Amino acid sequence: MYTKKDTARIRQEDEKELLGRTPYRRDYGRLLHSPSFRRLQGKTQLFPGSESDFFRNRLTHSLEVAQIAKGIAQYLNATDPVIKKHGEINEDLVEFAGLAHDLGHPPFGHNGERALDACMKPYGGFEGNAQTLRILTKVERKVYRENLDPTFVHGIAEDGSDARLGLNLTYRSLASILKYDSEIPLKRTAKDKLHKGYYGSEADIVAEIKKHVAPTFTGEFKTLECQIMDIADDIAYSTYDLEDAMKAGFTTPLDLVSRAYQKRFLKALHEKIKPVIPDVTQAEILAALMESMSYSPPTADGAQGRDIEVDADDAQDRDIETYQYSCQIAENSYVRTKMSSRLVHEFMMGISVKAHKNMAMATIEVKRSIRLKIEALKHLTYLSMIMSPRLKVVEHRGEEIVKKLFETLSSNHNLLPQDVRTLVDLVKTEEEKKRVICDFVAGMTDRYAVEFYNRLFGSAASLFVPI
Repeated sequence: MYTKKDTARIRQEDEKELLGRTPYRRDYGRLLHSPSFRRLQGKTQLFPGSESDFFRNRLTHSLEVAQIAKGIAQYLNATDPVIKKHGEINEDLVEFAGLAHDLGHPPFGHNGERALDACMKPYGGFEGNAQTLRILTKVERKVYRENLDPTFVHGIAEDGSDARLGLNLTYRSLASILKYDSEIPLKRTAKDKLHKGYYGSEADIVAEIKKHVAPTFTGEFKTLECQIMDIADDIAYSTYDLEDAMKAGFTTPLDLVSRAYQKRFLKALHEKIKPVIPDVTQAEILAALMESMSYSPPTADGAQGRDIEVDADDAQDRDIETYQYSCQIAENSYVRTKMSSRLVHEFMMGISVKAHKNMAMATIEVKRSIRLKIEALKHLTYLSMIMSPRLKVVEHRGEEIVKKLFETLSSNHNLLPQDVRTLVDLVKTEEEKKRVICDFVAGMTDRYAVEFYNRLFGSAASLFVPI
C-alpha cells in the first residue's frame, strides 16, 4: 500500500528522531498548527459566520470531513477483503486529507472563488483545490530550499526565483489533496467557466508527486486517500449543511421533498445527478429523497406512515401528522441530529475498494443506491439553499468585496501589508505579482476582508489598526 518514495519530501529532512510519529503524522501536525488552517474558522461554509456562531464554518466542516474520512478508512480496514489482502489504509493520511481539503477556499465561499477566478483569468485563474496545493507547497512559511540566502526571509531569492516549499510535506500527503488531474490554462477568456485543477506554477510539483507515488500509472491521477476524502466531503455536505439549513429555519424535510416534486426543480436536480449516475430516472431521485428524509411520522408498530395504507377518512389526520413530524425534524435538535447520524452511518457503510496493481490508485466504489442518496441530498441542498435569494444577496456583496480588493491592491502595492508588498517587489513577472496578491486576498477570512475593505473605502479608518 505504501513505499519509501511516498514519504520523501521536496527538501529531505531527518525523519529518525520522531518519537514514534510517522512522517504522515508529522504532516498532520504541521497542517494543524498552520495559520491557513486556523483561518478556516472565519470562512463561510453555508451561512456567513457573522449570522451566528452556531452554524458550521469551513474549519468545523473540515473537522467533520476528517472524522468521516477516518471512519471510512477504519471501516474498510476492518471489513474490506481487498484492503485485508493488500494492507491497511493509513488513517493519519486520510485524516490529513480531510482537514486540508478546503484550505484554499477564499472568503465568502464559492462566490469569492468565482470573483478571484475572474480577476486572475489572464494570469492562470483561481480555483480552491489548486490554491490548497499552492498553500501547502509555497504560501505557508515554514520551509525553503537549502540554497536560499537566509537573509531573504520571505522565501524569494534576490534574483526573483521562488525558493518557498510551504510545509514541505511528504509526496503521499500532497497526493491526498490532488483532486483534479488537470493543469489550469494560463490564459482564459472572460466567458470561460471555472476550471478545476492545479496552477501551472505547481506543475513541476505535481510531476514529482506522480513520480514518487505512482510512476507507471497512466490514467487519471487520484489516490485512494483522496477518493476517501472526496466521498467524505460529499457525505458531510449532503447531511450537515442540510442540518444547518433546517436549524436556520430555511426549510423542513416536507418542504424539500415537496419542492423536488416541482417539474422545473426536479428537472434541474436530474441534470445535476446524471453526470454521476447516467441512467438515473426522476422517479428514482424522488424515491431516494423520500427514503432519506423519512419525514412521515412512525406508526405504533414503528413503520413509516407513508408505507401504510390510510383510509380516506383518516387522510386529513395523517397529512397533519406528516406536517407536524416534518416540523419536528427541523426544529427538534434530538430528532434532527438523529437523522443526520443515521444518514452518515448508512452512507459510510456503502463504500468498498476495487484493487489496482498499484494500490495507491485503487478506486473507491459506492453502492448505487447510496451514491444516489448522497447526490440527491447534496444537489437538493445546493439548489434550495445556496441558490436562494437570501443567500445570494449576501454572496453578491462578498463577490464585490473580493473583486474590489484585488483590483485596488493590484493597482496600488503600497496598500499591501509590508511582508506581502516585499514578496510582490521580489518576484519578477506580472503573472507572479498578481499571484502573490491573489494569495493574500484568498487567505483572508470573511471578517478581515470586510474590515480591510472598510479601511480602504469606508468613511473612516484608524491608523493604529494593523493590516
